[in-house]
Amino acid sequence: MKLKEYKYYPWIVVALLWVVALLNYMDRQMLSTMQEAMKVDITELNRAEAFGALMAVFLWVYGIVSPFAGLVADKVNRKWLVIGSLFVWSAVTMLMGFATSFNQLYILRGLMGISEALYIPSALSLLADWHTGKSRSLAIGVHMTGIYVGQAIGGFGAVAAAMFSWKETFHWFGVIGIAYSIVLLLLLHENPKHAQAATVETTTTKKKGAMFNEFIVVLSNWAFWIILFYFAAPSLPGWATKNWLPTLFAENLGIPMQNAGPMSTITIAASSFVGVLLGGYLSDKWVQRNLRGRIYTGAIGLGLTIPALILLGFGHSVVAVVGAGMLFGVGYGMFDANNMPILCQFVPANCRATAYGFMNMTGVFAGAAVTQVFGKWADGGQLGFGFAMLGGVVALALFLQLAFLKPKTDNME
Repeated sequence: MKLKEYKYYPWIVVALLWVVALLNYMDRQMLSTMQEAMKVDITELNRAEAFGALMAVFLWVYGIVSPFAGLVADKVNRKWLVIGSLFVWSAVTMLMGFATSFNQLYILRGLMGISEALYIPSALSLLADWHTGKSRSLAIGVHMTGIYVGQAIGGFGAVAAAMFSWKETFHWFGVIGIAYSIVLLLLLHENPKHAQAATVETTTTKKKGAMFNEFIVVLSNWAFWIILFYFAAPSLPGWATKNWLPTLFAENLGIPMQNAGPMSTITIAASSFVGVLLGGYLSDKWVQRNLRGRIYTGAIGLGLTIPALILLGFGHSVVAVVGAGMLFGVGYGMFDANNMPILCQFVPANCRATAYGFMNMTGVFAGAAVTQVFGKWADGGQLGFGFAMLGGVVALALFLQLAFLKPKTDNME
């Protein structure tokens, strides 16, 4: 019997992709901590504006490419897309260790945006196809924990750079990813139903010339627009906590940044880890009794983030601020675990990666916008107010989700 025919193989897919998710976020995140080490050799990085441009090019390229990456994933064997994506961004990471100029880093960072954009739509749609009904949300949730762990490990890039050098750090992280792509080559398999459907789709596309049919199907689906806003609204505070929560902790608690940084990062990462597992388990149980179970689970998660954002904005004690961070993390994790499962209730299987590509693009662009706006508010001493105000945006998304999303099936074919 082949490996993919064993009844537990869907969970092997989760385990295999968990490592890829970790590498995906670790490789993109570690650059943010290594500015001090790199600017000795790359003089342009002494200017914050140049370092910001290096970070921004990844987000813009990643966002623009995401819908097209999803379109490709719906048409081809996703095994090869995942392996190719991992291999390329790992090779790019390794090459960054050989860079001698800002322009070289800038080009490589843009290439990383393209290669990493191919991963998430492919991986989540692949997991959704291997896990139906009783385990879909939990499988997605477990996969998301790999992202949180990758973010945390990426934050130690400066430590690795201090122990070795920034060049060696990029070299070794890149080599690890390239080696793991060989493991996937041997163990990862496409879902048979998708492989067959992709073959039929390719033949039909050649006959009809409908290269962008998935775009039409997704964008003409009114429920998708509700889901898109439901996804984008929490992405605003999601990115705000990634980029500005250390500053908020430092200001509201009156503590130095070297203490505020680890405190805020660990608080969000640990609580989000709990949230995705709780949200995944609850959703899979609830949907068996009520088709809106996934909707309700996501709504509970969003509901928890609203008071958390208000407390984050106006709290001035350790108990209030850390407690709010934990509440936000749990709620956001519950929301995060159910995005693709909810999408599966309204978008057919052959268009899910495309749909998630659009969601990914919207989330990244929302993150870029909120990061810039919060920078201005931080300069004006209004950072706390900004966090509290985002609670209202989330409340609107929560209302629209509960009012309009009424699935008729848990797995739209």
